[in-house]
Amino acid sequence: MNRKTLRHIAGVDEAGRGPLAGPVVVAAVILDPKRPIDGLNDSKKLTEAKRESLYPQIVANALAHCIVAMSVTEIDQLNIFQATMAGMSRAVAGLSLVAHEAWIDGNALPKNLPCPGRAIVGGDALEPAISAASILAKVTRDRLMVAMETQYPGYGFAAHKGYPTPAHFEALQRLGPCAEHRRSFAPVKIMLDQGVLF
Repeated sequence: MNRKTLRHIAGVDEAGRGPLAGPVVVAAVILDPKRPIDGLNDSKKLTEAKRESLYPQIVANALAHCIVAMSVTEIDQLNIFQATMAGMSRAVAGLSLVAHEAWIDGNALPKNLPCPGRAIVGGDALEPAISAASILAKVTRDRLMVAMETQYPGYGFAAHKGYPTPAHFEALQRLGPCAEHRRSFAPVKIMLDQGVLF
């Protein structure tokens, strides 16, 4: 099968739906079957070091990739589910190659995909293209959260990456929400409304 007749399948996944702060990051990846990448898996099942080592391999060997960060403002305006769906559509549309089909991790398909789509539950552990997207999204988001630590010191973003950990709740109680906190998420909303979390 030559490249002209090759079906371009875009794997799509996100990182950061659950945190109280920071963007949700979505990636789309079209892998090159002639350049397989060893070790791809659901990013959550890989160590940080392994994800970091796979990231440049994916970028170098994939036929195309696109990474989209949906801001806290967009998350609060749309809600986290709709922001994630919008990010998935943008990531597929932003690929330098036209995808013939998008394979989405999860059980929901974005409405505005620029190509046919298929939702695959647990796809990040089953399909290499989705695994690759999972890794790009996770590494990108983690790097953004580490950088955010410098911009908003004291919250511990480099450690907990914005997830609702005890340390994050303590910092939120002590410092109040920063500009990167999701106002539509209950703990942040409570803090803004009442001035206390507990």
